[in-house]
This record gives sequence, C-alpha cells and structure tokens, in this order.
Amino acid sequence: MDLAYKTAVVLKATAAQGLRQELIVECDGEEAQAVNFLELTGPCRVGDQVVINTTAVDLKLGTGGWHFVMAIWGRSASLHGVGHIMKLRYTPMQGRVLSVEEEASEYHHLFQGDWSLEGAPVMVGSLHSMLAPCAFAFKARHPGKRLAYLMSDGAGLPLALSRTVPDLKARGLVDAVITFGHAFGGDYEAVNIYSALVAARHACGADAVVVLMGPGVVGTGTKWGTTALEQGVFLNAVHHLQGTPIALVRMSEADPRPRHRGVSHHTLTVLGQIALPGCVVPLPACCRGHKDVVSTLQDLNHTLTWHDTEALFREMLEAGLKVTTMGRGPQTDPLFFHAALAGGLEGAQHITAT
Repeated sequence: MDLAYKTAVVLKATAAQGLRQELIVECDGEEAQAVNFLELTGPCRVGDQVVINTTAVDLKLGTGGWHFVMAIWGRSASLHGVGHIMKLRYTPMQGRVLSVEEEASEYHHLFQGDWSLEGAPVMVGSLHSMLAPCAFAFKARHPGKRLAYLMSDGAGLPLALSRTVPDLKARGLVDAVITFGHAFGGDYEAVNIYSALVAARHACGADAVVVLMGPGVVGTGTKWGTTALEQGVFLNAVHHLQGTPIALVRMSEADPRPRHRGVSHHTLTVLGQIALPGCVVPLPACCRGHKDVVSTLQDLNHTLTWHDTEALFREMLEAGLKVTTMGRGPQTDPLFFHAALAGGLEGAQHITAT
C-alpha cells in the first residue's frame, strides 16, 4: 500500500496538551481521530481544512487509530528554532532547532574538550514503556537527585507523541529531556547519543540518565531487523564516555510471541553480540527461580544484579502511573514492569546520597 495523504475537515479540536493537539476530523464522509503536532503545523481550529497522513491506520499499525496532520490549508509552519541544525533533514517537514553543540548555544564550550560522564549511571533500554517504572524506582530512592531522559529517534520522532513524559515531568520523576538524532521537542536538542550524554551530565546537571526511544519500535521478527538494537550502541557510548552502563532487560510472561517471553531475543542479541563486556544487568528478585532466565544471561560477560521490586511494584500501582507495554498493563504482564523497576533501583545504587 502506498502512502495515503487525504484531505479532511476539523470537526473538533481539543486544547493543546503541551505540543500535541487531538482532533476529530471528517474524512471520506466519516469521522476519525487525528493528532496535530504544533511544532510542525501550528494549532488547528474547527473548520480548518487539513492534509492528513492515514497510512499507519490503513495498515493497522500501532498508532492507536490516529491519523497525523501534515498541513493546514492557508497556513504554514515548521520546526522553527533559532539554531542552524536541521532535523527531519531533506524532507518536506525539515526545520531548524538550536542544538546544544552549535556555536550559538550557551553550552557550546562543553563540546570543545574531553568531557566524561564521571561514572554517572546511565540506564539504557529498548522500549519507551520502560521509562515510567524505571524513573519511578530511581526517584523512590533519590527524590532529590536529577534524572534526565534522552529520547532517541529509533521510534516516534516528536516528543509530543508521548503522554508519559509530560506526566513524569509533572510528578517530578523526570527533570529534563534531551531529544537527539532526528527526534525533536525536548528541553534540549542534540545531534547524537554522545553529545546528548555529555549535555545530560554537564548542561542539565543530571545525576543519572535513562536512554530510550520514543513511543513505538520497529520490529520484523528477525534477529537484526529491529530498532531495539540501538540499545547496544548506546551502552557502548556510555562505556566510551566513562559512565556506568546499565542495561534494562526486556522481559515478559504474557507476550503472545515466544521470542519475547522470558528474556526478549532483542535483549539477548544486544548483550551477547553488540554491547561491550562489563555492563550491569539488573534483574528482579521475583525471577530468581526462573533457571532459564539466569542461565541465558549469566555467561554473557556482564554483571548480573538482583533487586527486590515487590514493594515498589505495589507503590507504582497505588501512585496511579498510567503504564502499559504493547497494550498490557502491570497486572497483565508484571514481569516487564518488575524488570524496569529493577533497572531504576540499580541506577539509584550508583548515586551517593547527600
């Protein structure tokens, strides 16, 4: 199926939630939902005629049934920061942002020498849904320490696509966001993972960092054909910058696909064939009895650690965090969330309380 661009009319426009606006539109005589990213197109009003991309809905992909606004007839907008670094380069949607590395940035000097992470813990995972439990666990141990979230371009590019990040920031569970690569919309923009890590430590003053893609992930049911493998590259960057690389383990007891039950094959490929030896691999104590899990991971030249996550799991549920992974919540697939909580606890152990 080719890309599908269609004309629609806005019937209802919600108040913008950050940089995201949700619409009800009429397209082909039927009502449909659409998302409008204000950074790309500006705000929509009732009666506006818009161009929408319907491809993902047509293909029944994981967008939750949402179309995406590409343009508003009679008005134009684009990424329009004050800098000179282009994101979405050489596409009709390209626009400029002020990147932390460029000369006009107040942080330009940080990238002139050899800056390290000074041993700071960096928790790196493969799914956006790991962010909330990981951050919750870290802040449960160190509520006064600063946690930066680095969003890659391995999945959704606009930060505004995430409902999780605004909630975490409002709760004080994430202190700063850096979007790097072609991802955009963070408090800071960066060109790549290395400069994003340096910025997190020295521009944001982060005590710890979590690196994950935005909502969505590309998978093909093959070993190498997934954006989840970026986890290994990012763990290696943490090594190179003298941080403490902590690998979040993707686990599941409810995924209908055998390749993701127990320890996901994505995690095994990353830890077995991409990540440099010496990563810390935190696991929840509740899976100690799963001999297949332990035997799968213990011979991969990394350090396994164990964390009791039962109490935190209950606290997370009581806190009312809206957390799901692949449409499954903590009650349906608890192992996934226990593993992400273990990652946050591991990161907290590398912080000296003051």
